[in-house]
Amino acid sequence: MSNDLLQRGKNIKLAIFDVDGVLTDGRLYFLEDGSEFKTFNTLDGQGIKMLMAAGVQTAIISGRKTPVVERRAKNLGIPHLYQGREDKLVVLDELLGQLNLSYEQVAYLGDDLPDLPVIRRVGLGMAVANAASFVREHAHGITVARGGEGAAREFCELILRAQGRLDAANGAYL
Repeated sequence: MSNDLLQRGKNIKLAIFDVDGVLTDGRLYFLEDGSEFKTFNTLDGQGIKMLMAAGVQTAIISGRKTPVVERRAKNLGIPHLYQGREDKLVVLDELLGQLNLSYEQVAYLGDDLPDLPVIRRVGLGMAVANAASFVREHAHGITVARGGEGAAREFCELILRAQGRLDAANGAYL
């Protein structure tokens, strides 16, 4: 993990996640009745809970809208959920106004072009390993794990480590 990423992670007060391709593997599953389902990684969920326990606020911004994401956010206790919002930078500005935070205090994990303006604007903008190449090129860092396969947990642990809340030697949460 680079010193630059750790330095960027020190002052993070808000971590924002995209959903499709970040908290999920990016596949869309539709049932005969038109409903959809998604699979989420429990490691990612635990990482998000660890961030919140450390005092870092969390949010989800997704271009799609589905009850499954609402349920997942509620189960994890994520207080800020924005769905069906394609212009994620506008949402970011709304959220920063609400929480009285600056761009430098925000970390964002994304995977595709709608995430790029936010990734480029925030203090710690990261892409998952299987993100679109253009997004990876402009991110501050790239996770080793793929979206839906522990990338969010890796992102959370980076922030916790940067803030002295995760012991790098043994992985213990402090």
